[in-house]
Amino acid sequence: MRKVFKFAMLAVMALALVVSAVGCGGSQPKEQAKEPAKTDAKPKLVVGSDTTFAPFEFTDPKTGKYIGFDVDLIQAIADEAGYELDFQSMAFDGLIAALQANQIDAAISAMTITPERAKVVDFSEPYYKSGLIVAVQAKNNDIKGFNDLKGKKIAVQSGTTGAMQAEKATDKDKITYFTNTDQALLELKNGGVDAVINDYPVSAYFIQQGNNDVKLVGEILSAEEYGIAVPKGKTETLEKINAALKKLKENGKYAEIYKKWFGEEPK
Repeated sequence: MRKVFKFAMLAVMALALVVSAVGCGGSQPKEQAKEPAKTDAKPKLVVGSDTTFAPFEFTDPKTGKYIGFDVDLIQAIADEAGYELDFQSMAFDGLIAALQANQIDAAISAMTITPERAKVVDFSEPYYKSGLIVAVQAKNNDIKGFNDLKGKKIAVQSGTTGAMQAEKATDKDKITYFTNTDQALLELKNGGVDAVINDYPVSAYFIQQGNNDVKLVGEILSAEEYGIAVPKGKTETLEKINAALKKLKENGKYAEIYKKWFGEEPK
């Protein structure tokens, strides 16, 4: 009888251990099913720009943020086309190489549409009309335009149409190349060169910022059109950019941005 009782007690204890083990396991939280990945995330548009070209793209000295006509425009284009904008600063003469290497999806940097550039990148529809102008020191009365630049020292930003024009206007050993326009214009202010060839709105903006010791001379040379560059073959990106740009011109947003930076209606 004691053996039966003993075995019964052992069975009860074993059953209790099993129930306890099961109970402990049941107290653990169940693994929750993973939520499906969100599909409403915007595709990213990586855009390169030389942020030393006021008023198109430059750094706000107060906030440290990139501002300018191009900056506002590409943000509006990205919003309209459904992109998340990733805006990156880089040297102008490295933009096309970055596009060719697919390091960036697009470049907006007051880039003139030229046949040479169009051989290696694709351009959007033009978004701004510009032209080249000669800048000299305010006290200089000898240089009155492009025809007076032969034999003169000229500063330019490398890789630009201003640099191309300088090479036609004077001897190449008279040209000083800089990575950005501010450096070229400061070299002029300091008397290191006789003139700067640059895009009219940029040189005009430089003078408006209190640099009254510099002036613009002569006529604006050749009407130029700026475009947004994309890698060759990126048809979908180009079509979205063009469609967004067209929409912004139709709904008045483009004109709003233009007047903000240039104080007049789009030309």
